[in-house]
Amino acid sequence: MPANRNALLRYKTLDACLRNRQRLWTLDQLIETVSEALYEYEGMDKGISRRTIQADLQMMRSDKLGYFAPIVVVEKKYYTYEDPTYSITNIPLTDSDLQRMNEAVEVLKQFRGFSHFTSLNEVVQKLEDHVYSTVQKSAPVIDFEKNEALKGLHFLEEIYQAVIQKKALSIEYQSFSARAPQLIIFHVWWLKEFKNRWFAAGIRDGEEKYGLMHLALDRMIAIETAPAIDYFVNQSINPSLFYRDVIGVSVSENLRPIRVKLFVPRPQAPYVETKPLHHSQQVVERTAEGIIIQLLVQHNYELEKEILGFGEGMIVLEPERLRTAIRQRLQAGLDAYGIRDKPSATTSGL
Repeated sequence: MPANRNALLRYKTLDACLRNRQRLWTLDQLIETVSEALYEYEGMDKGISRRTIQADLQMMRSDKLGYFAPIVVVEKKYYTYEDPTYSITNIPLTDSDLQRMNEAVEVLKQFRGFSHFTSLNEVVQKLEDHVYSTVQKSAPVIDFEKNEALKGLHFLEEIYQAVIQKKALSIEYQSFSARAPQLIIFHVWWLKEFKNRWFAAGIRDGEEKYGLMHLALDRMIAIETAPAIDYFVNQSINPSLFYRDVIGVSVSENLRPIRVKLFVPRPQAPYVETKPLHHSQQVVERTAEGIIIQLLVQHNYELEKEILGFGEGMIVLEPERLRTAIRQRLQAGLDAYGIRDKPSATTSGL
């Protein structure tokens, strides 16, 4: 393996350790973690020397790679970043980096129009815009939706690698309803994104008969591989088919999709037609007052949330069970505004 690739893996591993402030990192622990990463990703079983890690830390501190990493030693024993927000992944791009990225964009652009590469279009557009705005020192031409405050996004790469390498994960997880975190041994089969929120889809170890689960990345506290656990391979579920009949991620394998008819008044109709709620959406009737659309989906939380998001701009016609559920939730919202005074920060628990 080329030395620069070896070093890059070491730097990235050290960076991940020093950013993790939930642990205290001695030099020996850094050596052990880097050695595990080299074995896991490159099959190197010789480990790494103390001198190499010390040299790596010094290199990261220096200006030779442009890192200027603020690495400090606390209590003459524990290594960390003095600036908790620092990461080597946040350093500015060099002219050479920008040139290579621009060349990569030009290559990727050649694949536009091919059906197999449709999913790359947005990625290429984001990269092209970032390179352009950086080179020109101007504001980006395209402003993509983003939420920098989302929690758990730093787990994406580690979970992705666990799926690729077929490794079980030990996840410290606390759901919104739980009073305390719990440790879950989880076999991740794929990653799922819905409205800027990420989920790890898979099964809990020893509970295969209960079916697929979704763990939200923003509820994960810490993760690490569970090498003693044999990975349980997905042999039967196709993600595209699994989510075919739902909006969102709440899938019931025992429920069939239902026909949902919705009336959309004329002012909102263009928005709903140009951005369908679901791939099954079709217009079944047009009137002077608006349109009636039909969906073939399961009745789940996300469906109700989508409908409620339109307020008076979307009315459930059928089935009656969904119509009743939406009416009750709208009434509850109305009651919250009408039956009592505006809540204070104390009474609302804020």
